[in-house]
Amino acid sequence: MKFIKMQGLGNDYIFLNCLDGEPADLPELAVRMSDRHFGAGSDGLICLCPSEQGDFRMRMFNADGSEGEMCGNGIRCLAKYIRDCGLSKKTVLDIETGAGLRRTELLDGAVRVDMGPPLVSPPVEVEALGRSWRLTPVSMGNPHGVIFQAGIGALPLSTIGPALEQHPAFPGGINVEFAEVIDRNTLRMRVWERGSGETLACGTGACAVLAAAASAGLTERTAQVELPGGTLEICWDEHTIFLIGPAVTVYKGEYLL
Repeated sequence: MKFIKMQGLGNDYIFLNCLDGEPADLPELAVRMSDRHFGAGSDGLICLCPSEQGDFRMRMFNADGSEGEMCGNGIRCLAKYIRDCGLSKKTVLDIETGAGLRRTELLDGAVRVDMGPPLVSPPVEVEALGRSWRLTPVSMGNPHGVIFQAGIGALPLSTIGPALEQHPAFPGGINVEFAEVIDRNTLRMRVWERGSGETLACGTGACAVLAAAASAGLTERTAQVELPGGTLEICWDEHTIFLIGPAVTVYKGEYLL
């Protein structure tokens, strides 16, 4: 089975062309192929499928086999994948996701995505690991919890992340972002992704952080978000959030089922 591995700021995914049909048991396949020792190694699996609503449909599976609604870095890579594979000559594509249609636009060296409007809820206090965490819930079509604090580089995410991701207050689990404000136009963050653990970048997470920060008056509505894998540009206009960042092909391969 042929595949292509791509990454957006180090957030890497395996891409399959499923326009003519999907392999059996995609969740189990995602687990096997994502394994960094016994598989190709990735944060998850993304399938390009036909769509009755848009130009194409994206199905995204985390490294643990769970299916996600949306992936900002993944959909940017998918737009480049479609163009590079000669599947469409369009520079603007409407891609169906579990969170609805998302419009992608190929730019010079980057991809812009209309991520839709964020839904920012009032902060809540969550008890975990013997302390209280002030968390701002944000929906980007998938669930996020944003925590602002200083010194995020020293946080033991491998301990904190699972405790908050699987907290009883969030029955479906959440992606958890730890962020600090550098200035009115710059944020820094780390992310614990639901179903994948800590990753080098998260597009929907960066959008959630900007939405939470701007809603609280901590930043402007346009900012650079610095992640371990690089920087994303986020712009929140009156109606929607736009995400701009790179999409890079790593290699092509063939997986022996």
